This record gives sequence, C-alpha cells and structure tokens, in this order.
Amino acid sequence: MRVKRGPTLRAQWLGKHLREFRESAKLTLRQAGDYLQRDAATISRLESGIIPARASDVLALLNLYGVGDQKMRDGLEQLSRDIWRKGWWDGYATESLGGMLDHAWLETRAKKICSYDAMVVPGLLQTRDYALEVIAADDADTSREQIERWVEFRMDRQRALDAETAPILEVILDEAVLHRVIGGPRVMCAQLERLTDVAVRPNVSVQVLPFAAGAHASLDGAFMFFDMPEPYSDVAHVDTRGGAVYTEAEGAEDFARAYDSIQSAALTPDESAIVIRAALDRVKQARGRST
Repeated sequence: MRVKRGPTLRAQWLGKHLREFRESAKLTLRQAGDYLQRDAATISRLESGIIPARASDVLALLNLYGVGDQKMRDGLEQLSRDIWRKGWWDGYATESLGGMLDHAWLETRAKKICSYDAMVVPGLLQTRDYALEVIAADDADTSREQIERWVEFRMDRQRALDAETAPILEVILDEAVLHRVIGGPRVMCAQLERLTDVAVRPNVSVQVLPFAAGAHASLDGAFMFFDMPEPYSDVAHVDTRGGAVYTEAEGAEDFARAYDSIQSAALTPDESAIVIRAALDRVKQARGRST
C-alpha cells in the first residue's frame, strides 16, 4: 500500500508567508492568479502547501506583493528551492517514515535543537546497536530488513551534527534513561560511552534530570523544540503511536517554556557527566558479573 503524505512543513511555511504578503497587499487570489497566469484555486493550493511553490513563482509573487526585504526574499527563495531539492533523506521516500522526512529537514536547518527525553537516548545520539534495539522493540511485527533501513536512516540523520553549519544540540535526559538497560550491558555500555564522548563537543550539551527533581513541566513525556532561523517558524515535535505531531510559532511557545523549566531543574553538564559516568560504571560491573 502506498503511503500518502500531506503537505510538508516546508511547503506550508512557504504558503503561509505568501498568503500573509498577499493579504497585506490587499490582493485577491484571483488577482495573484492572473499575475502568474494561473487560476485562483491554484494560488489557494500554493498558500495551503498542497502544491509546493516553485522559486520562479515565489519571486514573481514577492514582486507583485511589493516585498523588498532582501533577507526575507532570499530566505523564501531558499525555502522554495528546498521543497524541490533532493536532500540526503530522499532515498527513504518510499519507506514508511511519514513525518520523519520533515524531521530530518528540521535537524539540518535548525539553529538549535532542544530535546527532553524521558525513556530513551534521543536518536541523534544513539549508537547503531542501541537504535536497533529501540526500533525493533517499537516495531516488533516489522521485518528485519525494514528495521535495518530505519536504523540506517537514523544513523544518517546524525550527520547533521557534523555539518559545517551544525546546530547546537541541548539534550536533557531523565535519570531513568540511564537505568533502563537497553540491549543488555554490552549495548548499554557503548551507548553511555557515546554520551560521555559527544557531550564534550562544543555544539552539544547533555544534562540529566535527577529523580530528586520530582514533578516537572513534562511528566507526560518527551518532546523536541527546534529554534529555527528566519523565515521559518520555531517548531515543537512530539512522537506518538499515531505518528509525529508538530506545532509551530505560537503553538511552540509552551514547549519552549516547558524546556526552560525542566532545564532549570536539571543537573549542570559537569554534574551530569559524573552521573552518566557512574551509570556506565554500574553497567560495566553488571556486565562483568554476567560473564
């Protein structure tokens, strides 16, 4: 069965800006359509993101709407090209990845990614073996071949952290994540070592929310917040069994406040490194007793 995909975040962002500029210029859909030699229904679909707008059409509409801000023009032109350009994740377009394709795009475009994780280490910091265990447990009825494809996709996403314009990544792990031994001691040891190694990168911060913090601002689970450059809206993301949920602009503000609140209750990065190292030592000891 072919999976249907709705309008991407890229197309929706672009359409949102085009609609706002048209309305500010006090022009109708029909007038914009006449200018592009299209009908009003086509302009409406461009503005809703159902049809991705091409760069030439975007620039023409910006001229019509009198948008002279060069930074805004350049940003929207780039956004329109991103809609059509094949990114590295497009090789996975036939897979059942749904919103993860947009998620990968967000990771490559964000200025900063803030991740609160209550159950497992976030995908951007997972080892291959740890990711395999997590994905296999989450999709127990899926073929091994498909699971391997998803693992490969997750590993490819991690390249965003090594890019020349890599985002800042701030991660807060609930202390429970350090106690949940996924894949057995060997896999968990490698994962905890990965955390200690990556935490010293200049663009990565890892903090632990201790059990002693008690109740906090996201007891209902994990989420991510993407601090995006202009002209993109900030985005919050929550994973559910029914699929990924994204909320943008004003809707993301609650998540930003929740993250700030959780961060204020978390241990400092230096304190967290000590706790992670202690967890690693515990797992190593358990591994030694089992051999």
